[in-house]
Amino acid sequence: MKILRMTRTEQADTRLPLPAYETEGAAGMDLRVNFPPEMRAKGVVLAAGQRMLLPTGLKFEIPQGFEVQIRPRSGLALKQGVTLVNAPGTIDSDYRGEVGIILINHGHEPVIISHGDRIAQMVFAAVTRCEIVETKILTETGRGEGGFGSTGVV
Repeated sequence: MKILRMTRTEQADTRLPLPAYETEGAAGMDLRVNFPPEMRAKGVVLAAGQRMLLPTGLKFEIPQGFEVQIRPRSGLALKQGVTLVNAPGTIDSDYRGEVGIILINHGHEPVIISHGDRIAQMVFAAVTRCEIVETKILTETGRGEGGFGSTGVV
């Protein structure tokens, strides 16, 4: 996968580290918020219940047949109640714009997001596509139409 750091004219801070695996067994690489110059000193405050699109300053070239899944960071979720609105988010292989992260604060207190903070993680994954075939009948199963909680204790 190729990653393009946005140029200085696009106001991204190219001194921030690229996404990287933090440990030998990590499945995801951390993504950092990359604010424009006028926002770097103060960052932003994410109020309780508020959601916000945060910039990464990165663009991806993902090979056909793959996606990048954007997932929450468990430490932010546990300690501050901050997670992703659309988890996991998907970056498609044909998207070439800046990758943005949509955070939401489910906590009770405001959270300060500072320039360079690790705000999400990305997982590189294969995509399997299918062909849709319309039918008039579906194969019977033991479960049938049983929905939420129908296979055990809720």
